[in-house]
Amino acid sequence: MAGFHIENFGCRAARADGEAIANGLRSRGLTEKALDEVDLVIVNSCSVTAEADRDARAFVRKARRINPEVKVVVTGCYAQRAPEEAASIAGVDAVVGNSHKAFAAQIAFDLVSSAKQQQVPLLPASALVAANPQTIWVDDGFAHSWIEEAQILPGFGPGAQTRPNLKIQEGCSNRCTFCIIPTTRGNSRSMGAEKVLEQVRGFVVADGKEMVLSGINLGRWGRDLPENRSFASLVREILETTKLSRLRLSSIEPMDWTAELIALMREFAHESFSETSPRLARHAHLPLQSGSDAVLRRMHRRYRPWHYAQKVAELSEAAGDELGLGADVMVGFPGETHAEFQESHDFIAALPFSYLHIFRFSPRPGTRGWELHRQSPVPAQAVQERLAVLRALIREKSHRFRTSFVGKVLPAVTLNANENADASDGTSGIADNFLPLRIDQVLPPNRILPVLVRGIGSHGELLCEPAMKAFV
Repeated sequence: MAGFHIENFGCRAARADGEAIANGLRSRGLTEKALDEVDLVIVNSCSVTAEADRDARAFVRKARRINPEVKVVVTGCYAQRAPEEAASIAGVDAVVGNSHKAFAAQIAFDLVSSAKQQQVPLLPASALVAANPQTIWVDDGFAHSWIEEAQILPGFGPGAQTRPNLKIQEGCSNRCTFCIIPTTRGNSRSMGAEKVLEQVRGFVVADGKEMVLSGINLGRWGRDLPENRSFASLVREILETTKLSRLRLSSIEPMDWTAELIALMREFAHESFSETSPRLARHAHLPLQSGSDAVLRRMHRRYRPWHYAQKVAELSEAAGDELGLGADVMVGFPGETHAEFQESHDFIAALPFSYLHIFRFSPRPGTRGWELHRQSPVPAQAVQERLAVLRALIREKSHRFRTSFVGKVLPAVTLNANENADASDGTSGIADNFLPLRIDQVLPPNRILPVLVRGIGSHGELLCEPAMKAFV
């Protein structure tokens, strides 16, 4: 039986794409195996930075070193943005852009089954843009981009996803100066509400406990549907009409945290321990990028710092002091002065962040940021120094936040162990406010229980013990 390996890069939505492709390969009889044993490798790439592109190329080379005979398919955002460049990497057999991800599993399957090319589903002539039309599938129409996903299930076994991502929204219609996503994924598109609810119900029937709703621009879900639904109305319907134990929302833009959505946090994130525990995770990730008004304007972001601070205050009031708050922060955007960076630093210092994703600006060909970088690049040394300052700041803030839970009880969901984990060390878990946990007993995955925090581990994880018998 042929084996495959999928290496996922980038965001939760990309991970959801990878899981959907894996389901398609399993349905065709392939099984997941170790990298040195597989017949097929799928590189599900990101392209949000130049480093992400390099990571994808490096993994192709690694896979071919480990397994010289393996077939390699590159898909994802790098495949969409630079298909011919991806196809030129030694050892790549096919490139499938996001525009044709619905065909990715079949194309990959045909590679390893030595099927004739005409057995691949018929693609429009506009899809083929390489000198070798059997190598690249990509266009800018995105007509074949939506993967009709198999039922999302809780994963059991080493490395499996206990808390899977359900991607309900694809693409982005914003045009931020620095961002390549509208090019690599197209405009915003939504999964139908009934399909979403079917997925949630099926997950519950399979004994799933926590599901993560994800998307490229998740808060814009529903605006393109005929009924013009709001994202908050969908979240309410999930919580009121299904028995899902816990729903977690992934990254949502600040302006999409509407009063209706924040009200749901107030309503569903304060249930005391019961059979379901808090049903809406006390966790919010609001991309910030910069705390400087001038930089946000150059980025063409649709909020000002005071807007952002207001949303954080409303969320903190709704969810309470135990809210896990995260953000993406970019350093070195073209023209960023020391004063603008200091403004951003001070803004971040004043807000109750528990973690940050901090990264340097990376000019992407085809964006306005590419030309701005050519005109006003920030010196590399200054960028490095600013990254270090912000990382030190968030280490302090994160440690202070985690320390505040010592002696307290948190609701946890237990996770599958990694393949190389030693079960005798206990059980990994995650709190509803996104704090990593290490529980001092060996427990089965996919269980919700309260845990008592006893201390903080060497890697920042909260060291815990069960506070009582698992609820579910």
